[in-house]
Amino acid sequence: MKIETTNLTGVLVITPEVFSDSRGFFLESFSAKKYKENGINFDFVQDNISRSSKGVLRGLHFQKANPQGKLVSCLRGAVFDVAVDLRKDSNTFSNYFAIELTDTNHKQLWIPPGFAHGFCVLSNSADFHYKCTSFYDAKDESGIIWNDPEINIDWPIDNPLISNKDRMLKKLSEL
Repeated sequence: MKIETTNLTGVLVITPEVFSDSRGFFLESFSAKKYKENGINFDFVQDNISRSSKGVLRGLHFQKANPQGKLVSCLRGAVFDVAVDLRKDSNTFSNYFAIELTDTNHKQLWIPPGFAHGFCVLSNSADFHYKCTSFYDAKDESGIIWNDPEINIDWPIDNPLISNKDRMLKKLSEL
């Protein structure tokens, strides 16, 4: 397993070791021991999988009172994945990190509690996996509009398909 730091303290890119041959591949997608040795020392309590079609943008989501850490990966297809630093005491507050996660690069992104998260689908469709450190709570849910000029994410898509709920999200400065 290869661990890379990013411009946001605590956000990590994880590339698992992949064993491939003519039959396919095998990889270890999670090992509590190995992740703990690399600073990801959380209890994961919920796994989620979403399927989205090309051009869909989900996010930027976060929970207010009970923030979730998320270990995310793309099981099928390709996504442009984004984490935004919401830690007010951080010197990278409102900055973002973005990476392409695909079913062929097998990369994972560790997003600790205190970040907003979103992604857009680059392939015809994508299956996206979230391993979360706290339970989802609809009453605690919040988000930031995907095209907030203060954050200025360089999305690789011009006219994303967005849910009505996400279309109503506010700018970070309005929260």
